[in-house]
Amino acid sequence: MKNVSKKEILEIGKNAKEASRSISLLDSKLKNDILKAASENLLKNMSIIIDENKKDVKENEDKLTPSTLDRLVLDEKRITSMCEGLIDISKLDDPIGKIIDKWDRPNGLKIEKVSIPLGVIGVIYESRPNVAADASGLTLKSGNTLILRGGSESFNSSSKIVELINDTYKEFKLPVGALQYIPTTDRSAVGYMLEMDNYIDVIIPRGGKSLIERVLKNSKVHVIRHLDGICHTYIHKKSDPDLCKEVTVNAKMRRPGICGATETILIDKEALHSHLHLIISSLQEKGCQIKGDKDILNIIDSIELAKDIDWSTEYLDKIVSIKTIKNGVEEAVNHINKYGSGHTDAILSDDQKVVNFFLNNVDSGIVMHNTSTQFADGGEFGMGAEIGISTSKVHARGPVGVAQLTSFKYKVLGTGQIRP
Repeated sequence: MKNVSKKEILEIGKNAKEASRSISLLDSKLKNDILKAASENLLKNMSIIIDENKKDVKENEDKLTPSTLDRLVLDEKRITSMCEGLIDISKLDDPIGKIIDKWDRPNGLKIEKVSIPLGVIGVIYESRPNVAADASGLTLKSGNTLILRGGSESFNSSSKIVELINDTYKEFKLPVGALQYIPTTDRSAVGYMLEMDNYIDVIIPRGGKSLIERVLKNSKVHVIRHLDGICHTYIHKKSDPDLCKEVTVNAKMRRPGICGATETILIDKEALHSHLHLIISSLQEKGCQIKGDKDILNIIDSIELAKDIDWSTEYLDKIVSIKTIKNGVEEAVNHINKYGSGHTDAILSDDQKVVNFFLNNVDSGIVMHNTSTQFADGGEFGMGAEIGISTSKVHARGPVGVAQLTSFKYKVLGTGQIRP
């Protein structure tokens, strides 16, 4: 890696802006052919990607937490999944040029609201090298150009993935500004990107809380934010214990280091004796550390007492906090809206009235019923892939896929009308 000057990064921005018009005009078949070819090229060079990833893992294995290190690792299964994601994106409907709405005015004007690309997208991320492929596929499909700035943890892996995708882009004669990777881990590069509002249309940060907060504080560019994944699973008194066990264990332990992992379990006091032992024993069997309130400890004293800070903590690890709900769904909703991050929250219940109240009143981008919060994923939503899960309400919310990487324009069609 090398030091990159502000002038060089501005040149990257200029290239992306200049390329954005031609990329926005690519037809659907060509975009899909490019995505398929890029997928094939990554698969063909899987061993090279794994070798580069091993360098990253070796350099960081003593510096990162187990959950962060897990996000860094690329093996055959994950690379295959990454490539399948590009194929899935190629199968999606083209989000560009769609007539979102249309209407006629009394004066004869015909107005159409039509989807268009956002333009230039900047993605700043840390330890997940698969972001490079996912973001490349989503931005191309949605007619945008892309500037990537990866973290030091994934530098070798990300650089190689972008290089291989760009090899495909060159075969299809795409402009150099279609996909660019800032070849440095110098933190100043992030600062330069955040000032480039004349070149970059939107910034999407993917990483830890400190990165997100820095971007939100300093960016002159619009930000699609993903702040925290403080996700809840609420176990209602009218629910099946076995279903609750299976769903809750999956929600926490399938991959505890992802943003859709449940961090706090809320459980009705009436369900403590029927559900609690089953759920806690299953979590502990998988190595999960449990923190509970006093009501939980009165039943199972082998766990740790939760502190107030636990209710607002994103563990990203094999740790979960459990709180007793004494006054029903309204208390659960109030707790989630106070301590949650607006990411993903689930209710396990057989009472449809209670379910409806929960789904309508929890203020999160994704609300779920009788299923695992780990389904908070663009691929699982049928979006092919995602750049992230937006926890803001402006422009995009929830999984950010191809449709969320578009804006719109109004086409006003007349026959010579003039305004009186």
